[in-house]
Amino acid sequence: METKRDGLFSYHTLNDKERKNLMILELIKKKGPISRTDISHITDINMVSTSNYIKNYIDKKFVHEKGFDVSTGGRRPELVEFNATGGYVIGVDVNTIELSAVVTNLAAQVIAKGKVPKPAGALKEVVDGAVALIEKIIKESNINKPDIRAIGLGIAGNNFLSFTGEIEKKTGIETYAGSDAACAAFGEKKLNPEADVEDMLYMYSDVGCGIVVRGDIYFGAGGSAGEMHAFNERISKEEDSVFFKESQYLRPWCIELGIIQAAKREIARGIGTKMVALASGHIENVTKQVVIEAARQNDEIALDIIKNAGINLGIRTAYLVNLFDPEVVVVGGSIEKAGDIILNPIKNAIKKFAFNKQASLVRIIPSMLGEEGVSLGAASLAIREIFLKA
Repeated sequence: METKRDGLFSYHTLNDKERKNLMILELIKKKGPISRTDISHITDINMVSTSNYIKNYIDKKFVHEKGFDVSTGGRRPELVEFNATGGYVIGVDVNTIELSAVVTNLAAQVIAKGKVPKPAGALKEVVDGAVALIEKIIKESNINKPDIRAIGLGIAGNNFLSFTGEIEKKTGIETYAGSDAACAAFGEKKLNPEADVEDMLYMYSDVGCGIVVRGDIYFGAGGSAGEMHAFNERISKEEDSVFFKESQYLRPWCIELGIIQAAKREIARGIGTKMVALASGHIENVTKQVVIEAARQNDEIALDIIKNAGINLGIRTAYLVNLFDPEVVVVGGSIEKAGDIILNPIKNAIKKFAFNKQASLVRIIPSMLGEEGVSLGAASLAIREIFLKA
């Protein structure tokens, strides 16, 4: 039975028509130009049904006819090809620092993009900022607004429904939402060849991850699977000392893996570090990129901060590797820019804390999509919604 969506990306078990829509369209996208006969053979869907699906896709401009194949005897088979420009989508990353958005075609290829600082204030200000950004990149893309088929939102936290309703009302475009980590995970699955596996984890931060199970994104019963925030504000000092004293490994420690906070703390202590010069002498200018750059220049303080963050993230990842037994773990959220400085401590922690079999099989790789992972993933999930309903 379908789970009620209420503006969220679909997370129900797919019915037969939805499953076939995704399967056939993905096949045409990857193998086209391809004949109806080959599609029928590969998918094991009878020829009449295959032809009906293809006719529907042509009517909706998802595919178009592309001449004839070489005859092996009898009538030459007609070929069909995926039509990437048969529509467009928008993917938006709503994070704690900025709003970033992309316009893509149906193959998730970027046509236009933009970003702005996240507006201060309540939901209304953030929604208005997102709508203004969406309208701006639509104009820059030179795409007619009616050709935008859907908007996908990747949102930090779980305040999904307020965003989808307001943005859909203001733009007039069907809008879906999901967690930022889930969006980024789906983007890597679809667009990063190294992450195109059946079972994958995307480690986005210290408080959440994206999960791919059996080749599709896993949202959980309520759409928020992968959120690991333990909500420290709900824990009293007495509970902390009695119940949580020995349970630190899975508790969040700070935004951005605690890197910026740790760097500012060390600078405030007056310890000599290249981070000061890279921040132009002002502690408020310290960013994650400043710390990464200092580490690349072999600054010992910056190296220690990133390695410590890697160890902590690796411990959390090890627990999830034991639980899900993934083929690949993608490290993203822009921390992957530190390269082996962060990846090696993560790998070492997984070797130490994960079971031997899981640790020996899993591959740890950096994100290919980088800072656009959430927006591209949200766009890819919006495309998935369109195809499900084809």
